[in-house]
Amino acid sequence: MRPQLHADEEVREMLRTAARAMLERLPELTDELVARVRGGDEDYCSLVPYDDHWASTLEGMRLGITAILQKRGERRDLQFTEAMARRRADQGLPLDSMMRMYRLAAQVTWAGIVDYMEREHPDQLGALVRTACHVWHAIDRQALVAGDTYRRRESELLGRNHERVSALLDALLDGAADAGVVRSAAAGLDLPERGRYAVVTVRFPVRHDGGRLPEKLGGMRLLWRMRTGHEVAVVALGEGTLDGLASALSVTVSGVAGISPVVDGLVELGEAHRLAELAMRTCVDAGPEVARLDQRLPAVLVICQPEISGYLVNGVLGQLLALDPADRDVLLTTLETWLRCEGSAAQAAGQLYCHRNTIINRIRRIENLTGRSLSRPRDIVDLALALDAVRLLPTS
Repeated sequence: MRPQLHADEEVREMLRTAARAMLERLPELTDELVARVRGGDEDYCSLVPYDDHWASTLEGMRLGITAILQKRGERRDLQFTEAMARRRADQGLPLDSMMRMYRLAAQVTWAGIVDYMEREHPDQLGALVRTACHVWHAIDRQALVAGDTYRRRESELLGRNHERVSALLDALLDGAADAGVVRSAAAGLDLPERGRYAVVTVRFPVRHDGGRLPEKLGGMRLLWRMRTGHEVAVVALGEGTLDGLASALSVTVSGVAGISPVVDGLVELGEAHRLAELAMRTCVDAGPEVARLDQRLPAVLVICQPEISGYLVNGVLGQLLALDPADRDVLLTTLETWLRCEGSAAQAAGQLYCHRNTIINRIRRIENLTGRSLSRPRDIVDLALALDAVRLLPTS
C-alpha cells in the first residue's frame, strides 16, 4: 500500500507543478477561453460586456487553477463562483450559456496542462491520465455550485418581478397611478399606455382553489390579481369586443362575473375596476352569470342609491310585500318573468308552467296592489326598478 501512496503523491506533485506553470500563462489562457465563449454565443456578446467578461474569466481561471493546489476544505474559488453566477443571472444571461462556459473552461484548462506535460515532462504523460479526474472534479464542482446559485437567484428575481408586476397592477386598478406609474406599468406589463381595455371581476361560489384562470381568451390578454372576496383581471382587448369577452367568460369561469365598459388607456382602469365590481353586484345567485355594466345600468343605479331604492320599494311594492310570503313570492316571480318575456303572457306562462289566463290574472292583481299599470311605460320603469331593489337589496 505504501508504494501506491508514494506514487499518488508523485502524481499530485506533478499536477501541482503543471498548475503553477498554468498560472504563469493566465492572460493567454483567458484570451483563448473568452474568444471561444464569445465566438459561439450571441447572448454572452450582447449581455456581458467584454471587459467584464475578460476580467471575471481571468480571476475565475486563477482561482480555479489554484484550487487544484488546495485541499477541498480550503477552496476559495467557490465563493467567487457563487458571486459570478448571481451576477450573470442579474445580467439575464441564460443558464445554458453559463454552463457552456464551464465546459469550455474545463477543455482549455485540461488542454493547457497536457501541453505543458508534453513539452516539459513527456515521459510522465501516462501518469497524467490519473490526474484527470482531479482536474475535472474541481471544475465540475464549480459548475454545480454555479448552476445551483444561478437557479436560486433566478427564482429570487422572478419573485421580485412578480411582486413588481402585482404592485403595478394594483396601482392601476386602485386608480392610484400617476403618469410615471402608468409609464412604468406599460413597460413592466408589456402593455400600451393607450389602447382598448376592460376590467373583469369574478366571484366564485366557494373559495377559489387557486387554479389557473385564463390568461388568453381569443386574441384578448388577461392579467389577474386576487382581491378579498373576488379576483380581478385587466383585459387588453385588442380587436376583441365585450360580446366576445362575455361569451368566452361564460364558458370558462364559474361563479359570477362583472365586466366594465371599454376604456381607452391604462390610466382609466381604476374607474373601470369600480364599474366592473358594480356590474358583478347585480348578480344575485352563485352563478354562473356574467354581467356587463352597459346591460345592467338600471340595476346598478339601484345599488348605488340604496336609501332612495328603499323609498322606491316601499312606495311601489309596499302592499304586495306585505302579503303572505308564499303569495308574495308567486307575484314577484310572475312580475319578473313577465318583464323578462317583454310583456308576453303566453311566454311567461310557458316558463312558469301555468295557463296564460293565470298570468293575466296575477298581472291584474299586481297592478291593483301597486297602483301601477303595466301598459304604461313610466309605471313599468317604476315596477322594474323596485323589483331590482327587492332582488339586490333584500333588507330595503
